[in-house]
Amino acid sequence: MTVPRGSSASLPGALPDAPAGAAAHGAGGATGTTEDDTARVPAQAGRPDPARQRGDGTGAHPVRPRITELRLSAFAGHRRTTLPLGAVTVLAGPSGSGKTSALRACAALARLAGGAVLAEVFPDAAAWVPDRARPDAQRRRGFRIGCTADGPEGPVRLDLAVQAEPELRVVGERLTAGDRVLLETALRDPGRPTVQAAWHTAGSAPVTRAPLPGDRLGTALLPLRVAGKTDGQRRVLAAAEQMVVALRSVYACEPRPDAMRAPVPTGTGHLLTGCDNLADVLWRTRVECGRRHALLVDAVRAGCAGPVTDLRAEPLGDGTVRAVLDRGAGPATALARLGDGELRYLALALVLLTGPGVLDVDTPGEVPDAMRTLTVLADGFDRALDPAQRSALLGLAGRMGERGHIRCLATVSDGSWAAGVPGVTVVDLEP
Repeated sequence: MTVPRGSSASLPGALPDAPAGAAAHGAGGATGTTEDDTARVPAQAGRPDPARQRGDGTGAHPVRPRITELRLSAFAGHRRTTLPLGAVTVLAGPSGSGKTSALRACAALARLAGGAVLAEVFPDAAAWVPDRARPDAQRRRGFRIGCTADGPEGPVRLDLAVQAEPELRVVGERLTAGDRVLLETALRDPGRPTVQAAWHTAGSAPVTRAPLPGDRLGTALLPLRVAGKTDGQRRVLAAAEQMVVALRSVYACEPRPDAMRAPVPTGTGHLLTGCDNLADVLWRTRVECGRRHALLVDAVRAGCAGPVTDLRAEPLGDGTVRAVLDRGAGPATALARLGDGELRYLALALVLLTGPGVLDVDTPGEVPDAMRTLTVLADGFDRALDPAQRSALLGLAGRMGERGHIRCLATVSDGSWAAGVPGVTVVDLEP
């Protein structure tokens, strides 16, 4: 599958037009590029059959919310790019093709869904403005990103327009389910730190209007503002919850072998994104789940040189623990002696075989881990891995993706080796 890259022209400052029939249900005023201008990958090529996604085998939509599409309407080098996401999606392309920026956009949406403010998520916002984008009459430039989350409520779309210059703020947001706009915001007065929001009510008034902060994602704030008294309000809350749960289940994994070799103090047992506290996590998981630990040992055996009978953490006298490979006969091998490729392989295998209860990932309130589908972001998936390691790791990702608990969005320079792996969709990004 190949995604054509759009041209980098001037940046429209508003969201795309709402789907046909939707304008009457939301707050008007958001105009700009229409959906017909969006270059799409055929959805059937990258998205699993929805009827096969449910854990109980019934119904048309998955019971666990998950991100099924990423839209980069105007972001960094991307223009009008839509990426359908399957259980395991590999973005392939040379340097500069936009692989990393796609993952950054997904991670940014996840942080915004967790309540972070724009300045925390985009400290250098101008870097994400499309190349050669021209400012408008008010000297404003910005970017637009979005995603779709499928789940019990069906596909729910989120589109976000951000102004990067002259000041960082939200200029428009839209949450849509089917042909119904459930939330729409727009910047009415640049002198105020708010946007005007309107959400679907379907009560005595069709919509409710109120200001929302201009530096946060409005969708994440809806549970605090919507009463849920009418069917329309309850639909808004359900759609917003589905989107927030799906986004807050995104885990950006960036193993740092240089930080994984040293002993670490025992702590929460939640794996950090850099995997530098891997020994502490093994200290916890080896005891908590023997079955998953056995699967991890099998995976490590396939990716590490020499015999491997166990992977464990052992305490040291100073209150720290270190991770070691048990070789059976003879002394154990400390992870400090392993190469970068072996350490990256081990860390990614651990992530794929565990869930949100083990990883340092944002937790939506009162949503059991069993009802979440973790989406792992892995930039440079095959970095420092040999052909056998990368094939074994991608095969593991495909098998875990089939179970519905883990999804993976990864990047590689050359995707030819990943083509044909069961459960894996390879997307070639053209520069």
